[in-house]
This record gives sequence, structure tokens and C-alpha cells, in this order.
Amino acid sequence: MSVLTTAPGATPADEEPPDAGERYRLTAVTGLAALSLDAMASVAYGPEAIVLVLAAAGAHGLGFTLPVTLAIAALLAVLVASYRQVIAAFPDGGGSYAVARKHLGKRTSLVAAASLVLDYVLNVAVAVTAGVAALTSAFPALYDDRLWLCLAVLALITAVNLRGIVESARAFIVPTVVFVGSIFVLIAVGLLRSEPVSTATAAGHASVLADNATTVGALLLLKAFASGCAALTGVEAIANAVPSFRVPRARRAQHAEVALGAVLGVMLIGLSVLISRFHLQPVEGVTVLAQLADASLGHNWAFYVIQFATMILLALSANTSFGGLPVLLKLLARDNYLPHVFALKADRQVHRHGVLALAAVSTALIVFSGGDTNTLVPLFAIGVFVGFTIAQVGMVRHWRTERGPGWRGKALLNGCGGLLTGVAAVVVTATKFEEGAWLIVIALPLLVVAFEAVHRAYARIGERLGLGRIPEHPHRDRSVVIVPVSSLSRLTSEALTVAASLGDEVRAVTVCHPDPEDRSALHALERSWAEWDPGVPLVRLASERRALGRPVAAYVRDVMASEPATRVTVLIPETEPERLWQRLLQNQRGAVVAHAVRKETDAVICRLRFRLF
Repeated sequence: MSVLTTAPGATPADEEPPDAGERYRLTAVTGLAALSLDAMASVAYGPEAIVLVLAAAGAHGLGFTLPVTLAIAALLAVLVASYRQVIAAFPDGGGSYAVARKHLGKRTSLVAAASLVLDYVLNVAVAVTAGVAALTSAFPALYDDRLWLCLAVLALITAVNLRGIVESARAFIVPTVVFVGSIFVLIAVGLLRSEPVSTATAAGHASVLADNATTVGALLLLKAFASGCAALTGVEAIANAVPSFRVPRARRAQHAEVALGAVLGVMLIGLSVLISRFHLQPVEGVTVLAQLADASLGHNWAFYVIQFATMILLALSANTSFGGLPVLLKLLARDNYLPHVFALKADRQVHRHGVLALAAVSTALIVFSGGDTNTLVPLFAIGVFVGFTIAQVGMVRHWRTERGPGWRGKALLNGCGGLLTGVAAVVVTATKFEEGAWLIVIALPLLVVAFEAVHRAYARIGERLGLGRIPEHPHRDRSVVIVPVSSLSRLTSEALTVAASLGDEVRAVTVCHPDPEDRSALHALERSWAEWDPGVPLVRLASERRALGRPVAAYVRDVMASEPATRVTVLIPETEPERLWQRLLQNQRGAVVAHAVRKETDAVICRLRFRLF
């Protein structure tokens, strides 16, 4: 019979105080700031993406901006309603991955996870480069330094997130409030105007409106819808990061999700109404949002406030990925699809390895692109549509399985949403395939293959370890402790004392080389050993070459072969200096011996640290 005990003053794991670590988690408000920046910032390029596509049909095509936006807003409402249900059904987070894992099978769940991983990583790279692009547009002298600026912004966001998601949320509340407030003011003032108050921003810039193009076909509207759906990226982030919220986690996450949908929907529709009201035409070198700010507020300080707030929020919208991806990586690690290190938490409830991995891959993408947003944009948003579609289809299966009150209507809602997002995924992939989307088409299945390879490796390890089975009872074997020595000192005495405490028999070994100097040192050691007489035999290991680790490993192999019922431990004594820089003065003999023994034998290795302070 075994008994589990708890140290005095400690709290058992299952009786952890309910508020333990809660201060490092999110409320609905801070969750909105930490996990919605991606979605909020999308209003800077979502309406513009619609306008640029419809511009191919001339002024007549621009007249469909509001209908297309309303369709996107309707899809947004479906997604928000769906992800509220996902949050309630899967409070451990994971979003589309968790839904697919339960209802659509392992392979589909890995596709969902891979799509989310790609989208999160690309979101960081695109957000940072877009924010810096806005800065260099205002200050052209900084253009040549844009790569270093991108890396500096990424380093800042990473550092903030390493201090905890709550710290990042608090740091980003003010920029988020300023941006959202500015957009609402822009919309409210614009609705009170019958015509633009200023067109100074677009003056002198060439229009991208097509001439003599009046036909608006279904394919063009579908392409505009798919392009505008880029504004929906980030909607799933809250559902992926439910464990980051304070209790009651699901309820707080649902409130944040609804608030995100409401704010984003109002901003998208409001901006589209103003585009139609002011008969805005897209021009080269000036964003649609900048033209709307100019038309509503005039070319004054308010215009620059909106531009600066947009720039800041675009750069900081990378924080959405830092809030959602580490939680997703934790779930994948828990299910043995990623190294278990991603499931570990540091202080302040931070999945540090997930944050650092995201920063590293994003850095590589930014360096690869040279800090250019246009190089990365064709790769963006495809993954999130795949995740949306899988989540919607999975929720249809969920309702059919649960069959609760009103399940048919909920399943129909999710089915329509899955159809729309599936069509958007296909259209976006097809239209952006030659622009770089083919990389995502290749990367997604490769990532799934990598997940499965990790899972198979863990399965083999688990089989060898006998995980899930009752092991045999522990028993005591005869043990021999081998201690490599090169001279007599307090370190030698301490090592033999510890070895005698660990094993039934202790043997000291020393490596002897044929050089006259080494032979002389060996004879001196043997005389001193005989005089000291510690009660431990000193075994001479001859080596013709200047090797140290291999002779010890060979001796350990011989002992294990001649005494198969004996457990062999190699105790390697080492000094730990007082100063960090003094480690450079050490000869690293212990590391050499440990590497050779570990590589060539199955012996237990113990490294004894003897502190010099």
C-alpha cells in the first residue's frame, strides 16, 4: 500500500486555491485587448481588399461594396455564434483543432491545427511588416531600415508576452481603445456629412479604377467576398485561448467573442457605408482608410491620429498570435503531436517555449521577405479559412450527436457558415495560387506529416517504457560505482564518500598514457593512493592514444559484460567555480567522460558538483 504525503504548508494539486495564478489570466476586457488585435486591425485592409477587387468593374462595380460587406458581416455573425458554442463545448481551448479531434477524426484535426499554426505565424510577420510599412510611409527616410525596425518591433512584442499574457493585454489596451474610438468617431462624423470635407490625401495619385468596365459577374463578387473575408482573421483566437481567461473561463471568453463580433461588424459596415456615401475610388499609394479619414475629418490632426493609431495597431496585432498559438501548441504537445516542452508553463502562466518558437519562425519569415508586406500577403488568410470550415463542419457533427434543444437550427447555421468559408478558402487559394499561395498548399500537408511523425515517435517511446501498463515491482540489485580520478584532492575524497553511499562496491579508475610525463604522474598518483589508503582500489586503464572518455567507457562495458546482474554507475566529480567566467578555466574532462560513457554504454551517469564557494 502506498501513501501520498504533502509537505507541511503545501497544498495538494487537487485542492489548489481557486485564485492561484488567476491574477495572471485574462478578464473579458483584457482578453479583448490581447486576443482581438488581429481582427480589429483587419478593418485597415478588409474593406480595401473588397474595393480593389470591385474596381475591376469600374464605378458600377464599387456600388456592390456595401452588399458584399453585409454578406461578410453576416458570415461574421455566424462565426461568432459558432465560436461561442465552441467555447462552451471545448473549454480547454484549441478551437477548430479541438472540434475536429472529437468529431472529425485525427487526420482532419491535424489539418485544422496545421492551418491555424500557419495562419498564426503569418499573422505575426504580416502584422509587423504592415505596421512598419505604415511608419515608413509617414517617414520615408526610414525605408531602408525597415527590416531592422520589423525585428525590433517583434522583439518588443515577444518580450512583453514573455512577461505574461495579462501584461501584454494591459500594454495594448490603450492602443486598442484609441484605434476603435477613432474609427467610431470617423464613422459617426462621416455619416453626418453629405460630401467629403477633404480629398487632399488622394490628390495627385493615379486611380486604379478600370475604364469602360460595367459588368459585375458572380465570379467577381465571389472574389471580392473572399478577399474581404481577410477581415475575419483573428475571430477564432479567443476560442483557441480559453484557458488563458479567469474563471469562469468559458463565460468570460464568450463575452469577449461577442464583443469582438459586435465591434468588428459595426466598423466594417460603417466604413463600407462611407465608401458608398463618398463614392470613394481606390488610388495608388493611399489606403482606403486614409481617404475615409480625410473625407470625414479633414486633413488635420485628427487624420494623423487615425493614421498613427492604425500603424500602431497593425504592428501590435501580432499579439493575437502570441495569445492563441502557444495554447494550441500546448494542446498538440499534450496529444503527443509536438515535443512535450511546448506544454510546460513558466511563471505568470506563460507557455514560454511556444512564444519563443513563434518569435523564431516569424523572424525567419521577416528576414526572408526583407520586411516587405507584399511578399507575405499572398500567403495570408488561407489557413484561417481552412480552420473556419473544419470548425463549422465539426460543430454540425456536434449538434447531430448531442441533439439538444434547437439542434437542427444550430446545425443549419453552422452548415451554411461552413459552406461559405469553404468556398472562400477555395477562391482565395485559386486566385492567389501563383502569387505564393502554392507555398501554403505544400506547407500544410508537410506540417501534418511532421505532427504524425512526432506522434509515432512518442508511441514507440511509450511502448518501450510500458506506459499504461503496471510495471514489475522494484527490486535491489548489486551495484558498482566507478569513479574516474586523475589526482588526490578534497574533490576525490568527496567523490569516493558519495560513491560509497550509493553502491555496494566502489572502484576508482585512472587513464594512463605511454608518454614519459604521463607515466611519471601515474606512478606519483599510485604512491599517494597507497599512502592515503582510502579502502578503494585504483584501477589503471592503459590507452595508447590521447583518449580519456573511450578507455573509461570500454572498462564500463567490460564490467557490465562480466557481471550482468550488477548495476553500474559512473560518478564523475567536477568543480563548480565561484564566478561564471571561471568555467572557462576548466578542462572539461568530466564532460568528455560523460559523453563517451553515455554514447557507448547503458550505465547510469552521475555528475557530482563540488562547489568552491
